[in-house]
Amino acid sequence: MLTLLTYPSAFGLFSASPFCVKSAFMLQQSGQAWQRSDMLDPRKMPHQKLPVLRTPERLVPDSDMIRIWLEQQGADFDKGLTDIQKAQSRTLVRTAEEHLYFNIVLDRWGNDRVWPILRETFFTGIPALIRKPVSGSIRKAVLKGINSQGIGRFSLSERLDRVERDLEAISAYLWQSPFLMGNQPTSADMSVGPMLAAMRATPADTPLTQRIKQDTLLNSYVDRVEEALPLT
Repeated sequence: MLTLLTYPSAFGLFSASPFCVKSAFMLQQSGQAWQRSDMLDPRKMPHQKLPVLRTPERLVPDSDMIRIWLEQQGADFDKGLTDIQKAQSRTLVRTAEEHLYFNIVLDRWGNDRVWPILRETFFTGIPALIRKPVSGSIRKAVLKGINSQGIGRFSLSERLDRVERDLEAISAYLWQSPFLMGNQPTSADMSVGPMLAAMRATPADTPLTQRIKQDTLLNSYVDRVEEALPLT
């Protein structure tokens, strides 16, 4: 049986990581027998991050590489799509994973109202006496990385404007059909859906959580993806 090494459930989601949720969706749709195994410290993993898929032969790191492996076993997450639709799907995935994601990270790790909740959720394995200084050091490293990536250099209003343009692009697809590429969920939904769900689930009211919760189209889309791709 395949095993998905994933961050634990948090904030009402299968996992706090949208990439772990994406991988779970793909495993579920692939028809392969699989199970989850939760962990909080991925430093011994191939890329020092999760998700990782344990197969009989090897460890497969990264949600995109997990997708490729599953497709090599016969899975087809974009069945019936044209080449143009597949290209559009790829663009939507990259929009979610290379831009929206980093805004979510900053919304969580850079927000002083959210941070105490994250500390007690993600760092329970660290003794309480040293939890604050150790987690604080990790927080600084994360925020430094976000600054190096570029998102951290924008003001809040600039970030929200950039996110808004992405959400408008996603919404344009959803005015046409219940899912991004039509009437059935495809690979784009398995990435964009979890990303918007993570944005909505941040455990404090922020401009990003409110943006999704107050948008009937996007809010119902997140629910629809979770209903169409149930995870146990």
